[in-house]
Amino acid sequence: MSIPSHNEAATLSAFLPQNFSAQPIALLAGKGRYPELSTDTIRALGLPLRLVAFEGETADALWNSFAPSDRARIKVGQLGKLLKSLHKLDCRYALMAGQITPRRLFRGLHPDFKALAILKSLDERNAETIFGAIAREMEAIGVHLLDARCFLDDHLATMGPMTAGKRLPEQRFIDHGIRIAEHVADADIGQGVVVRKGTVLAVEAFEGTDPMLQRAGGFKTDDKIFVKTVKRNQDYRFDVPVLGLRTLEQMSAAQIHTAAVAAGSTLLLDKPEVMRIARKRKIELLGFEACSRARVH
Repeated sequence: MSIPSHNEAATLSAFLPQNFSAQPIALLAGKGRYPELSTDTIRALGLPLRLVAFEGETADALWNSFAPSDRARIKVGQLGKLLKSLHKLDCRYALMAGQITPRRLFRGLHPDFKALAILKSLDERNAETIFGAIAREMEAIGVHLLDARCFLDDHLATMGPMTAGKRLPEQRFIDHGIRIAEHVADADIGQGVVVRKGTVLAVEAFEGTDPMLQRAGGFKTDDKIFVKTVKRNQDYRFDVPVLGLRTLEQMSAAQIHTAAVAAGSTLLLDKPEVMRIARKRKIELLGFEACSRARVH
């Protein structure tokens, strides 16, 4: 397969590195629609794709869609086996897509000697430090971890109202929610908040977005706003905010009718269907300019 030029690579995705070439990409696939959408998009572009699946996380349907020679399965925490799988699959790039069940970091984790050595070397253990260390291990064997937004440019939130925009709360209340969400993100607590007319109702932490929305639903009031943002210097290789159909379901159940999300950073999975369901459920989607800047790797 020919190597695309910088201009050609940019047409594939704005988030690809300048020296990108059409070499095999390993999809490190977790749960949900995200890895399925990434698979469909990369295949449609004609790029060589391999799969690294995680036991108990990656969907069987996705696993079965790959030839036996193009896939590998590991347990969560097996870093040494991950690196060996990337080498065996002859991958130059890797792309993380989909969630790993958060509780596995406490129960159900199977760290091998390689992973234990990395964990022991870290003073702080969070997504940024752990996955940053894993990325360095990949680079050491010649595998570049891509920005997780790669190839999904058309599914990113855009600036301004993405739906009708007729039922949006006052801008000052939206601005308040954005300001609080950015403080929470920069403190490495979470990426989302729910506010109402200058009052913080719920903050996202380790448990994730859905439980936060459910807690916010306990406040029987109107004009609630869900804000999803990114932190300064967000590392998009392994941390991309996502709003999908399940989020819309939770918002609807919690009587939250406005979502403000970071434009160019938040993935709407998949966007045409998200927009359709949002309009159907009378949920306003609004994109705003986040204060962060993507890191360059």
